[in-house]
Amino acid sequence: MDKNASTKKRVFTVIKAIILVLIIVGVPLYFLIFRRDIISGMNSLDDVISYLKSFDGIHGIGIYLVIQILQIVISVLPGQVFQIAAGIVFGILPGLLFSILGILLGTTAVYYIARWLGADAMNDMLTSERAPKIMGMLNSEKAYIAIFICYLIPGFPKDLMAYLAGISNVKFRAFLILSTTARIPALLMSLVFGDMMGSSNRTGMIVIASVVALVLVIGFVFRKRLKVYIDILYEKLS
Repeated sequence: MDKNASTKKRVFTVIKAIILVLIIVGVPLYFLIFRRDIISGMNSLDDVISYLKSFDGIHGIGIYLVIQILQIVISVLPGQVFQIAAGIVFGILPGLLFSILGILLGTTAVYYIARWLGADAMNDMLTSERAPKIMGMLNSEKAYIAIFICYLIPGFPKDLMAYLAGISNVKFRAFLILSTTARIPALLMSLVFGDMMGSSNRTGMIVIASVVALVLVIGFVFRKRLKVYIDILYEKLS
């Protein structure tokens, strides 16, 4: 490759990196600076419920889909709060369908954004110490099993993984199906909790909250052991 071609390639890589910055940083800044009314209106679950109910019919569904997509693409909005609100506003089954549709669209967008930007631009931006391990995992023979397991783990950097999947050897259809399916248990629990809250089913709410609390306590108590297991998984798959 001659010098001019190399320079052009580098310039193009920088341009794509800038586009990535605009997506990940620019959009959240837009909301924080120019649309603080939206952010300030989402300080509590009641605010979110009121916000979704302020739109009629298809408009409310459209807003919720946009929120789900943005939560995956730029992580600017609290996903779980909106999912609980969706259980109250839409009900369990409609809320599940709308949530899954938003997740499918958001995951598709992230995967192809990363694929279009390419490895050079992504590597310049994604400097997390976990990124190389995740890439090794995604390029391993057991990538698909690992994807499903990791999307089931609370707190795992799912959004980083989605971007890295776009520049890995992972096939889009498999990644979309596995990552979305693995999200469903936690998503369904949030929707059921919201539906019970909306119908004032305190017993059901207490049961679900107790299960969530138990999982969190177990995760906290055995956090070091879980970290060891995850590190072993990384090592085996990298």
